[in-house]
Amino acid sequence: MKSRLTIAIAAALLSSAAFAHSEKEGNTPAHGAQLTETPEMIHMVFDNPMRITFARLVNADGAEMPMERGTGLEPSLEFHAEPEPLSPGSYTVEWRGLASDGHAMQGSFSFELSE
Repeated sequence: MKSRLTIAIAAALLSSAAFAHSEKEGNTPAHGAQLTETPEMIHMVFDNPMRITFARLVNADGAEMPMERGTGLEPSLEFHAEPEPLSPGSYTVEWRGLASDGHAMQGSFSFELSE
């Protein structure tokens, strides 16, 4: 009986810890978006403050495209950056950060630019 109680307590602690992580609630452009012009802004929204430590925009060949970061390294619910004009092609935004609970997080989303 003691081991069942220990297992139940451990499971409860693990499940509550899983819900403590910040999550990305959305981004602009949307993942898979088909655009006809360079987006004015790369934008991400989080449910809890996130310190974005790394963000880059790469083309299909993996070359990094210039973008001016509009937010600093302080924890924030939002991140935004302005890309320079882009040529038609596929692009991916890659990011890493630290959630408010200290956990490292990362993600990516892609969009396509046509003529």
